[in-house]
Amino acid sequence: MRSWRVWLGLVISIFFIFLALRGQDFGLIWESIKSADYIWLLPAIGLYFLGVGVRAARWDYLLRGVAKISPAQLFPVVTIGYMANNILPLRAGELVRSYALSTRHGVRKSASLATIAVERIFDGLTMLLFFTVASLSIALNSDLRTVFNLAVALFTIITAGVLVFVFAPGTRDRIIGAVLDRLPERVGERVGPMAQAFIDGLSILRRRNEVLGVALASVCAWSLEASMYLLVAEAFGMDISPLGILMVTAVANLATLIPSSPGYVGAFEYGVILVVAGPLGFPRELALSYAVVVHAALYLPVTVLGFIFWWRESLSWGAVREVEKVAG
Repeated sequence: MRSWRVWLGLVISIFFIFLALRGQDFGLIWESIKSADYIWLLPAIGLYFLGVGVRAARWDYLLRGVAKISPAQLFPVVTIGYMANNILPLRAGELVRSYALSTRHGVRKSASLATIAVERIFDGLTMLLFFTVASLSIALNSDLRTVFNLAVALFTIITAGVLVFVFAPGTRDRIIGAVLDRLPERVGERVGPMAQAFIDGLSILRRRNEVLGVALASVCAWSLEASMYLLVAEAFGMDISPLGILMVTAVANLATLIPSSPGYVGAFEYGVILVVAGPLGFPRELALSYAVVVHAALYLPVTVLGFIFWWRESLSWGAVREVEKVAG
């Protein structure tokens, strides 16, 4: 909590909570939440965890250049990472996931972090795909056009940087060499092998068939999560088309890229409201009620299961504190 970045995330979350609550009728929000048919949450959460299973299979593809670990073995590690993202600041769950994989399966942290970085690129590109497909039949307002343009710019820059590291070894080596030359010798001796392990983790991008498998797994995993959003909408009696759900899923998850508090509180809700109360035309109170319940369904079950896996794997809470120091 001493890190200025942690406090900045909290301030940003409070700002988005203010935007989400501004002008709302709290009585109508409470009525919407009370009247929802929560039996729909059971299949919705089931679909979400099926999507987590697909993500574990995707990580198996990504790790094949550095280790052979089955999706069944990776599922608890993925769940632990999501749990940590929900309770720790600054997306520290990615570091916790690399720690858990290193502890249980001996994979170098820098190599696993490289595969996680590739995951995030495919996630972002999948959200842009959903956004683009949905926009063919849903008119974008100025706010959504801004979100789309910023996301395109961000992922274009990130993807270009990763591709340079993979397919332009000369440029990559000059960049790494320039960085190492500016570091103290003892630090450079440690960073050099870490950089090489990170490059090894990106090796899947050279294997065309496996890249296609990762892309298809990404679309499948996010389609399952979008189906969860659709079922929760049914709980509120909201008639949202599949294309509308794709746009809600895309914008809500792109909004979580903004630095915020653990669990992306505020940013997620505001992202949902931008679509549901914007081009989809539902009342803001209903949109916020829906966003809160979707967020709770995404947050609580995976956090509880992640804690169970953490306890079962006998991982160290002291290591979590170290991860928090690194993240902060």
